[in-house]
Amino acid sequence: MRTSTYRMRPGRFLGILAAGLIILGVAALVWAFGLPAAVIAVFVVLGGLIALAGLWILARPPVLLKLRADTVEVRGVVTAWTSITEAGLVDTTHGEAIALRTKRPDDTTLIPLRWLAPDQAGKLTTDLQERLNTANGYTIWDGSAAEPGDRAE
Repeated sequence: MRTSTYRMRPGRFLGILAAGLIILGVAALVWAFGLPAAVIAVFVVLGGLIALAGLWILARPPVLLKLRADTVEVRGVVTAWTSITEAGLVDTTHGEAIALRTKRPDDTTLIPLRWLAPDQAGKLTTDLQERLNTANGYTIWDGSAAEPGDRAE
């Protein structure tokens, strides 16, 4: 299977760009009041760098999770598919999330669905189901009867 990468929703980071633009606005006010050029330069450089960082993050949001053939990586925490014992939806203070419970006691990894773009949540759920089924050797039953020679294991 190929690696699937899910990034955070870009709208979560508009505040960084807005902060940079506000600081650039403060630089304009400082210039209008006639303060020294060094003060103006500090505000222009700081505001410009923050605004550029905001544009960079909007263009390329941080990675929330990567689904690989044998592992899942959520915000830097790598877990093997075979170590996941349960997966399901839970309600958290950040809204609905996918919980991945592992074989280690008290170890649950949460993937907040509000952090994803709206169209990515359904795709992620399907992708998780397929990869968990593959890792554990499950197949989807099509409702047909078994062959007479097949015995249950």
